[in-house]
Amino acid sequence: EHLPAGQPVTIQAFMMHGSRAAVDQSLGRLVKEGVLSRPARGVYVRPRKNPYVGEVPPEPMEVAEAIAKETGAVIQVQGAEAARRMGFSTQVSTHPIFHTSGPSRRLYLGQMEITLKHTSPRKLALTGRPAGIALTALWYLGKNSVTVETIERIHTQLASEEFEALRSAAPSMPAWMHD
Repeated sequence: EHLPAGQPVTIQAFMMHGSRAAVDQSLGRLVKEGVLSRPARGVYVRPRKNPYVGEVPPEPMEVAEAIAKETGAVIQVQGAEAARRMGFSTQVSTHPIFHTSGPSRRLYLGQMEITLKHTSPRKLALTGRPAGIALTALWYLGKNSVTVETIERIHTQLASEEFEALRSAAPSMPAWMHD
């Protein structure tokens, strides 16, 4: 009852209430009763209802963050999504992919496949910040597509402290990006 509607959590959030078997059984019963739904394996959510469409599933990013939190990993949107958020592309992915410091895995949110892809720590620098989105977009665009105009566009979109954070991440950048 105290779980916010639409906020995904993993089984670890309930482990203080009993043994693993007891928690699994209780969560299974709550899913059968409709009190909780299980959008992905090991992830539970109190359903959010919409009068027009019925049950609204959680956002893929929220599910990925819940799983990353359980393992202590960090998570970042994939390069194509970062490029879209920075205004370098208008394409919207129908298959959400997230970079993570944790293990690679695939989940299903209803019929939608969500991919968590293990990535090197240097590509996850500044995760959780607008500067991190910009850095991921630069990695995605690649050496031949990043120009002075690209950097100027990023500079106008980021707050000055975020742009400075991006500049300070130079040690984690490849030489072409650092230049």
